Amino acid sequence: MDHITLAAIALGLSFDTFAVSLSCGVIESKIRFRNAMRIAFILALFQGGLTVLGYFLGSTVSGYIEKYDHWVAFLLLMFLGIRMIINGLRDDEERISVDINRWTVLLTLAVGTSIDAFAVGISLALLKVQIWSAGIIIGAVTFLASMTAIRIGKSAGSHLGSRVEIIGGIILAAIGVRILVEHLMAGA
Repeated sequence: MDHITLAAIALGLSFDTFAVSLSCGVIESKIRFRNAMRIAFILALFQGGLTVLGYFLGSTVSGYIEKYDHWVAFLLLMFLGIRMIINGLRDDEERISVDINRWTVLLTLAVGTSIDAFAVGISLALLKVQIWSAGIIIGAVTFLASMTAIRIGKSAGSHLGSRVEIIGGIILAAIGVRILVEHLMAGA
């Protein structure tokens, strides 16, 4: 498989992380470059890493994981999304904001958006692709998409005011619903 095809696959995989990164930028409009780099790196690491992991685990566990992967992604993203929406609807003194810099939140986002990359890794094993090149390309594209989205979200967040958590929560919940619907429709 050539690098252009791998870049196209990487771009397709990075849409969820783009939307999540956009939410991160919107939520924390004063995000520093260092924090943005950390978020983008973790998302890219999971996207590329789960692709490689899927490649090596291949068909051994694919049957078990395919039954539940969409539900796991859906539940993780819905949990965070609903929590953000509820916090956004509260009065300022009642708000408990979702801290995107906390490792638990960041890892939940990374796993929730990277489960599809695991399935792609399994399919790449069947095509006998050079997985290390594929993982690096997928990670690099995801990193660039995430950094771009955080910057766009940062600009938008400063213009949207204090209720931007609602928008971020809706985006995360919508990604979760989309993942679930796509998998359920594909199985029908």
